[in-house]
Amino acid sequence: MKVREAGMVIGSLPVGPKNCITDVAGVKVGHVTLDFPLDETGKDYACTGVTAILPHGGNLFKEKVTAACYVLNGFGKTTGLVQVNELGVIESPIMLTNTFGVPAVTQGTLEYMLRENPEIGETTGTINVVVGECNDSYLNSIRMFPVTPTHAIDAIKNASEQRAEEGAVGAGKGMVCFGYKGGIGSSSRLVEGYTIGCLVLSNFGRKEEFRSFQYHQREGLSETSDGSIIIVLATDAPLSDRQLARVTKRSGIGLGRTGSHFSHGSGDIVIAFSTANKMTHFSSELTEQRTQIREDQPIMNLFFMAAAEAVEEAILNSLSQAVTTSGRLGRVVYQMDFMKEGNGRCI
Repeated sequence: MKVREAGMVIGSLPVGPKNCITDVAGVKVGHVTLDFPLDETGKDYACTGVTAILPHGGNLFKEKVTAACYVLNGFGKTTGLVQVNELGVIESPIMLTNTFGVPAVTQGTLEYMLRENPEIGETTGTINVVVGECNDSYLNSIRMFPVTPTHAIDAIKNASEQRAEEGAVGAGKGMVCFGYKGGIGSSSRLVEGYTIGCLVLSNFGRKEEFRSFQYHQREGLSETSDGSIIIVLATDAPLSDRQLARVTKRSGIGLGRTGSHFSHGSGDIVIAFSTANKMTHFSSELTEQRTQIREDQPIMNLFFMAAAEAVEEAILNSLSQAVTTSGRLGRVVYQMDFMKEGNGRCI
């Protein structure tokens, strides 16, 4: 269950009805999970997957959303971030997978978008596909390339506005966080009629670094010290790409509260988008008009607070909802038993 359902309250802002990134209207999340041996001995094992986040249910290329990215620590192998920060829009699903799965997921997402938009590369320009990754090679036989382009397409097709599955699912299947089973986590916050949602792919930290709760399970791993986290923020607030960039920087506060120090080998990357102002790809107009939150209004501080709180709670949800998972070489990563091992805190 989510940590809040176990009585652990993070922060002071109210959460949405699903306490999930899909509380932002129109946002969809889909997973494909791979969990099977790759040879007869079981030495090689597929313990991985793909997660797709769709900013809305329409044509993402023709109706782009305002977006920004922020790199807390750049030890990552993402695609598409340079153009997102240059133009301030996202025009594809945001895809998550394992490190060596990035090329296959990029190809699959590109194939899906080309089928939806036959004009791409013909009568109009190309498309910028956004893919984030974490290294799941402790449990997953990453060198065997179990993720294929079809898995990316299926994850997009599976996307739903329902409360997203969390824990050891999709791209989170093989991830390890603070020495315990991590993966996909989500949370949301309500701010004066607006919603900020967060989804994380958690794969970082040693068990000794975990600060939010006092756990001393002997099964936790110390050897997977470096890792990564991808943080995706969504909102229906009318924020510009520059304002979104300011919000993304506050994600580091929530990440730090759990115990992360953005280690040398960790790719800690934040991707944010707003659904409030969609930009059409085809237009003959020279100018366009948008509504935008004023910078000097107190609500901006609440957005910053919401990002920090939602990120922290999403990380804890990725741990609380993950299950003990077996992978390659007979390795096992245990779930963190929140109900048994410690007491929550309200901060």
